[in-house]
Amino acid sequence: MRIITIVNQKGGTGKTTTAINLGVALANKGKRVLLIDFDPQASLTYSLGIKDANPTIADVMLNGKTRLTSTLTPTQEGPQVVPGSLTLADVELSLSTKIGRENILKNRLDGLEGFDFVFIDSPPSLSMLTVNALNASHEVLIPLQMEILSLQGLTQLLNTIVEVKEVLNKGLKIAGIIPSMYDNRRNLSKEILQTLKANTKERIFNTVIRECVKIAEAPSFAKSVLSYAPGSNGAVDFIDLAKEFLKGR
Repeated sequence: MRIITIVNQKGGTGKTTTAINLGVALANKGKRVLLIDFDPQASLTYSLGIKDANPTIADVMLNGKTRLTSTLTPTQEGPQVVPGSLTLADVELSLSTKIGRENILKNRLDGLEGFDFVFIDSPPSLSMLTVNALNASHEVLIPLQMEILSLQGLTQLLNTIVEVKEVLNKGLKIAGIIPSMYDNRRNLSKEILQTLKANTKERIFNTVIRECVKIAEAPSFAKSVLSYAPGSNGAVDFIDLAKEFLKGR
């Protein structure tokens, strides 16, 4: 079982989109997938149509007696989900006073079985929640919007990952950077991707996630883009990403 945090401190880069659609694409290939909504905005939970979930990952974090397995919620598209909630914002505050606060999620995941891949959808910040997710993971996936500000923030993110690796989680690896929101019609997208490849030693996936309105529409129907618009560029890209992700595993 591989635990993988999908991380970027900048909002709107496609973390939740990647978690859902890569997770569904892998489930369609017969992989057992768990999605953990670790973002206080709970966008993943909403996007898959999960309402009034109880308990949630916030309960697991706040109360050691609430087991992670009690939160598992099935979806029609294959992956199971550990729902998030707005209460995660309270968890962030409470962690500041706890001893061993970086290890809480890792401890809660201890003993989890029955999945090939566990994807953690992290908050859009380098917060204690994000550090918990990184500390609990084997690998990191970084969706990166093809914009100059996203590229500038990448160095800070990579430095944080290195720090977590050195201090907390020596086995943490970067599985790769996923170019997202790529627009073939814009020179900027091509230039950012070229700059990324020229200046980054980390693995960059050959598959790019193209701009696609169907990806944005799918959460309104509580679906992944693969089921909402299976013939769309978005669905094709995530299927290709899943194939590339599995290579060498």
